[in-house]
Amino acid sequence: MENFFAGAIDEALRLTREQNLAEATRVLLRSLSGNRSKTPTDGEQAALAAPRLDLTGDAAPRAEAAAARLRMPLGETLTRLRSGELPSFALSPDALAKLGKRPTVRVPEGASFLSRSFACEAGTRPYKVYVPSKLRGARAPLIVMLHGCTQNADDFAVGAGMNRLAEEHGLVVAYPEQPLTANHLGCWNWFNEGDQRRDSGEPSIIAGVTRFLIAEMNLDPARVFVAGLSAGGAMADVMSATYPDLYAAAGVHSGLPYGVATDQASAFLAMSGKSSRRPRRAARRARTIIFHGASDAKVHPTNADRIMSEARAGISGTHHETTQRGTSNGRHYRRTVVADERGVSQLEYWAIDGLGHAWSGGSPEASHTEPRGPDASLEMLRFFLES
Repeated sequence: MENFFAGAIDEALRLTREQNLAEATRVLLRSLSGNRSKTPTDGEQAALAAPRLDLTGDAAPRAEAAAARLRMPLGETLTRLRSGELPSFALSPDALAKLGKRPTVRVPEGASFLSRSFACEAGTRPYKVYVPSKLRGARAPLIVMLHGCTQNADDFAVGAGMNRLAEEHGLVVAYPEQPLTANHLGCWNWFNEGDQRRDSGEPSIIAGVTRFLIAEMNLDPARVFVAGLSAGGAMADVMSATYPDLYAAAGVHSGLPYGVATDQASAFLAMSGKSSRRPRRAARRARTIIFHGASDAKVHPTNADRIMSEARAGISGTHHETTQRGTSNGRHYRRTVVADERGVSQLEYWAIDGLGHAWSGGSPEASHTEPRGPDASLEMLRFFLES
């Protein structure tokens, strides 16, 4: 059975890379049901008509190495998948149509959207950097944006709309990109222990890109920020905890707390909201703003609560907490703010009613976005620059 399931994963990955999602789903459904026949059952046909299994789930790790990395026995993992204890990921038809595509990034006259590559001991990653047409003097701020699974730098730039805000406010924006050679679904490997430490793995690459741009463009080292969606949001929290001296603030959208997972099984449990593992406590963190949809079926909203709890515990000195409710762009939200004695927000949590696993206020031209709701990019930028 285990060999059969491992083979099914390999086959599903191949089909996913060819963007044959229906057949990949059929392969995995057969393996989970123990049915090795080529002819789909009635149940499989129904599942294919309304897919429940998302082969592009934002916390999915490198599946071809799953057998080596799983600490939970495969049989138990399959049992939990069947019983619903591990999350069932849904990929909307709209997201499916946009899978792996690079939308056109519109660049105003005088601005640039550059393709770069960064290499260090931990590896090489491509990245894009947006330079606005007018940098308002030297020492401009920098925002590092980390995309979610199945996304790329162009997709995330269009979806979040951060380039438009950068043009308005004179900011530089960098978009590190996770290649499929590092993770078959383009996910940042936030759940690997080797990618959760300072000066190690992917955090060292992201920090390296950040430091290089600060030096090259004479950016303001006191106004450097990191933000991300889903797997990118989880990695943004990793960067907040491991490089609080480099990033002044972090934005975590639909993400997971630092150190809540160390392998595939614990990643899935954390995403489902059923993990009993405590997040890793950091001695210091960057100021943090959190966005999460109350209807997120991929990354359970309790993960945002846990990020909030960990970040709150790291705030020193006198502070006060307030909660307000409001409506923005057709969606209700609850905004919790923890401010210091000066009234400056050190921590914010936006819980958005009806929002699923998508960037709030994002562009429909890209994947994993929801046009309705508070403008997460605008609110993050406001939070970042408030000090």
